[in-house]
Amino acid sequence: MRILMVEDARDLAEGVIAHLARSGVVCDLAPTINDARDCRAVQRYDAIILDINLPDGSGLTLLREMRAQADRTPILMLTALASIDDRVEALDQGADDYLRKPFDQRELEARLRALVRRETDRREEQVTLGALTYLPKDRSATLNDRQLDLTRREAALLDALIRHQGQYLSKTRLYDSLYGFEDADVGVNAIELYIARLRKKFAGSDVGIATQRGVGYRIGLND
Repeated sequence: MRILMVEDARDLAEGVIAHLARSGVVCDLAPTINDARDCRAVQRYDAIILDINLPDGSGLTLLREMRAQADRTPILMLTALASIDDRVEALDQGADDYLRKPFDQRELEARLRALVRRETDRREEQVTLGALTYLPKDRSATLNDRQLDLTRREAALLDALIRHQGQYLSKTRLYDSLYGFEDADVGVNAIELYIARLRKKFAGSDVGIATQRGVGYRIGLND
């Protein structure tokens, strides 16, 4: 799962990012609305944590923009504003949930997972590819009716490949699904390691990951 947090309070944001990372959630930080626009221009997110009071305006501006573009990415509003009217306005504008500061990190994570799970359930409950069955809501998979033991990186990679069946995904695109902007010390070639691990888990089945040199990787049925 990859999250965008639009928040200018650096200490608060870093605490959230560190907490989510321990649960295998990648979280990018945008301290302003314009930074958030730049992030969204190059990356797709499973959910967005959006503060209302930001240095370059109200987070509601970004919320309205996204909904006007028919972007249904789940949005959790995060703010110190206590007014009922503020909360009602955010929800009326298209926010999916609302959490007041200060908050418990566990509640924030639980709300995020609930939002992402709700959106995932709405789209698809299960994906089947030959002997492979994949459940998006908890990123679990079975192969020939046996549970696959996946690390969180392997699960994130499989999720990206499964969601784009039939398409070749470049190393860079897959890398963006596994790592945040803060993971600059991890090279894009790390993807090759996780591809090799998944291929080993698929060995002997009718599912494989094809490589097209200079293009990327694609999951599908073996010929």
